[in-house]
Amino acid sequence: MTIFDSLSNFERQRELTRLIERHGRISVVQICQQFGISEATARRDLDVLSEQGLIQRVHGGAVIIRQAVPEEPILHRSNEQEIEKERIGRTTAALIQDVDTVFLGSGTTVLQVARHLVNRNLTVVTNSLPIINLMSGYENVSLVSLGGMLRDSELSFIGHITEQALTEVRTDKVIMGTRAISLEHGLTNDYLPETLTDRAILQIGREIIIVADHTKCGVIATAFLAPLQAMHTLVTDQETDAEFIASLQTKGVHVIVA
Repeated sequence: MTIFDSLSNFERQRELTRLIERHGRISVVQICQQFGISEATARRDLDVLSEQGLIQRVHGGAVIIRQAVPEEPILHRSNEQEIEKERIGRTTAALIQDVDTVFLGSGTTVLQVARHLVNRNLTVVTNSLPIINLMSGYENVSLVSLGGMLRDSELSFIGHITEQALTEVRTDKVIMGTRAISLEHGLTNDYLPETLTDRAILQIGREIIIVADHTKCGVIATAFLAPLQAMHTLVTDQETDAEFIASLQTKGVHVIVA
C-alpha cells in the first residue's frame, strides 16, 4: 500500500505533474514505483498530461515543459550565449550559396549569420535594422530592406506594410530565429503583434532555416507561430538536449549542431 493508492485518476495525474515539476524528468518505471500502478496506466497518465500541454513525452518517460522567460531588448542581450550564437552563425552561413537570394530575420542569432555573409555575392532581403546597417555599403550584396512599423526593442520592421512588401518577394532561403521551440507546440513567439509578420516571412522561402541556441529548445512562449514542419532545418548548439534533437529528426526536421 502507498499513500497514492486511493487517489482518483485526476488526483494522481495532478500529483504526477507536481512530481515532474519538482524533478524536471521522470521515467515510466519511476511512476509505477511511486504510485503503484501498471506501465499501461502510467503511460495513459502521461498521454493525458501531454495532451493538456503540461509535460513533454520523451522515450521512456516525460520532462516538464519550460516557459520561455520574457526576452530582453536586442541591445541588452547581444552578449547572451555569444559563443554558441557565433558558431551557429558561422555554420548557417556555410549553408548559403553564392548568388542566393536569402531572407535574414531579426534577432541576435541571425545577426551573427549576417556577419559571416558580408563578403558573399548575395541578394539579402531583411526587416532587421541592425542587418541593414551592417550590410549597407557592400557592393557585392544587393540589399532589399522592408519597411513597416519599427519595433523598438527588436529594431525590426513589422506589421501590415511589412507583410504587404513580403508578398512581392521570393527567396531561396529564409533564415530566422524564434523565441521557443516545443515538440508539442511547435514554434512560438512572445510578442503577439509580430506573429503575423513572421508567418508571412515563412511563406516566401523555398527552404526555411531556423537558428536557435539551446535556451530556445524545449520551451514554449505565448503565441503560436507555426508547426514544427514549417521549418526544414534547425541550426542549434551543442548544449541542446540530445533527445529533443532526436525527436525533431523523427518528425522530418534536419538538425545541424554547430
